[in-house]
Amino acid sequence: MRQVHRQLLSLVLGVFVLAAAALGLAAPASAHDAAESTSPAQGAALAAPPAEVSVTFGSKPLGIGSSFSVKDAGGTEWADGSVQIVDNVAIQKLRPGGPAGTYTVAWRVVSSDSHPIEGTFTFSAASGAAASGTPTGGSSTAAGAVPGMGTAQPGTTEEPSEPAGAGEPFQWSIVIFAVVAVGLLVALGVMARRRLTGDGEDGE
Repeated sequence: MRQVHRQLLSLVLGVFVLAAAALGLAAPASAHDAAESTSPAQGAALAAPPAEVSVTFGSKPLGIGSSFSVKDAGGTEWADGSVQIVDNVAIQKLRPGGPAGTYTVAWRVVSSDSHPIEGTFTFSAASGAAASGTPTGGSSTAAGAVPGMGTAQPGTTEEPSEPAGAGEPFQWSIVIFAVVAVGLLVALGVMARRRLTGDGEDGE
């Protein structure tokens, strides 16, 4: 009987080990996307306001529910039009004629796992932009540091660029774990029944 108990204990421990491994595989897959950089960089000092601002992510965001708010020190909104999603970059055009000073960008997107993420960053302009919207200096494409998280106050919303039914990726690791766990439990039951039957026959 002791041998039977040891074998049963080994099978139970095996199930727990496989469960832990499956959960470890599933956790990275369900992690939310993160912002990797902004343009302009956080705290960048430009000669004039850029024509656009953007945030680069680790994966391509969904093309729904995206919004940017770009305000100057006086609280005037300079975001112009809807957010554009190009690969893993969310881009927001700005209205021409922005003044000198500090700008605060608040962004919000829906990550590839269907969860909303948001953040803020700031930059400054030494002089105002030309009325035509063409910057007189600085670069609007330089990548910067990851923006700090904050509460977005969206000024515009992105039109859907992907099917509205796009959802969270299917977690195959959970299915694999469930199949393995069921198989081990079945094997456990069969082995226990055989051992108990064998012990009964020996007792007779």
